[in-house]
Amino acid sequence: MAAAVLVPVLFDWQVYSHANPSPEDVAPLHALWDPRVGPGTIPAVLIALLGWRHALGLAERLPWRTLLVGTYVVGLAWMLSLALVDGVDGVSSVLAHPYEYLETARVTNDFPAALREWVGRIPLDAQDNWPTHVAGHPPGALLFFVVLDRLGLGGDGAAGLVVTLVAATVPAAVMTTVKTLTGEGPARRAAPFLVLGPAALWLCVSADAVFTAVAAWGLAALAVAATRSGRGESAAWSAVAGVLLGYCVMMSYGLPLLGLLALAVLAAARSWRPLPVAAVTATAVVLAFAAGGFALWEAFPVLRERYWDGIATERPATYWTWANLAALVLSAGPVLGAGLGRLWSERFRVERPVLLLVGAAAASIVLADLSQMSKAEVERIWLPFVPWLLLATSALPPRWRQAGLGLQLASALVLQHLLHTSW
Repeated sequence: MAAAVLVPVLFDWQVYSHANPSPEDVAPLHALWDPRVGPGTIPAVLIALLGWRHALGLAERLPWRTLLVGTYVVGLAWMLSLALVDGVDGVSSVLAHPYEYLETARVTNDFPAALREWVGRIPLDAQDNWPTHVAGHPPGALLFFVVLDRLGLGGDGAAGLVVTLVAATVPAAVMTTVKTLTGEGPARRAAPFLVLGPAALWLCVSADAVFTAVAAWGLAALAVAATRSGRGESAAWSAVAGVLLGYCVMMSYGLPLLGLLALAVLAAARSWRPLPVAAVTATAVVLAFAAGGFALWEAFPVLRERYWDGIATERPATYWTWANLAALVLSAGPVLGAGLGRLWSERFRVERPVLLLVGAAAASIVLADLSQMSKAEVERIWLPFVPWLLLATSALPPRWRQAGLGLQLASALVLQHLLHTSW
């Protein structure tokens, strides 16, 4: 992490853009140096202090359902307080950017026609090409915001709040998966780290937070399907999992990597029975978009060409191949390193499902990094894998846990108050 921050500064290495470098860029995050305080500062500090003092104990003592509700309420308060350091703009400004989805969603009056035109509008030199984020994702991401707009929630602030409300469900989904596969113990131990950390900066109002939540609930449904004894009930949950995970693939080109986590869930449950139904329903989602005019297998090569015609050539792989990992740890929080190390050293004693889930998430990150399709901005792009990596914190010894949680909270406060993050 220190090297990723210092190397560009010490060696005057323009790692974002050779054409328009900014002296305020703070690599490896997509952020600018901008020290400030704001309306959310006091609430954020209070939540951090209360969380550091009480979260670990409450996670162990509260009844299970109360704990799940508590993670949602505290997580929502934590995300909003951090965002409100920038005032109400902290909730609305990200989605208001023309690179994002909302502006396009508001003018998309014929989504089937948009599907038919989709691939042709991806290239940089195409007439009326898609904005950056719309072009860089399959149409499922835009469709989410089109639906919000049709429901009257297409305003910058309203859409930002909806995204945050959805993102706050992620810890409950991950904890439900773990409990289903191996019991409450590791889920309770990981709960404070799933809720209170710097990932909240990007989960709040980033579209990738929606991808993260859909993925987490899809994997939770798959875990339920794999542990149900009744064939009908198992098949129903398998179909739910397939629809959610299939839709994830239609929201981000990188999310087929969720297949590794899906296989880890089934291996942890020691049941492959849900696989056929889940695979068929997930494929059906992809084929439904293809029938409408968008074929994923046709779009990805075109998107890859646009990527390499644009910013990819300006971002040196000799930096980003390893700096991506530093950005990931800044997003997930520095305790992730200790958690992963401890999980590995205790691999013969920790719960097998936790080891499988964390291992699958880590493998997904390695593959994504080696693909060279994620050079920078991974603090948000890799959000769907962050909560599964943070399950490694369940292996932390008791004497480290309070200090580790304090480090997570302090990191979030420092990053939010010193940097202006783009997402």
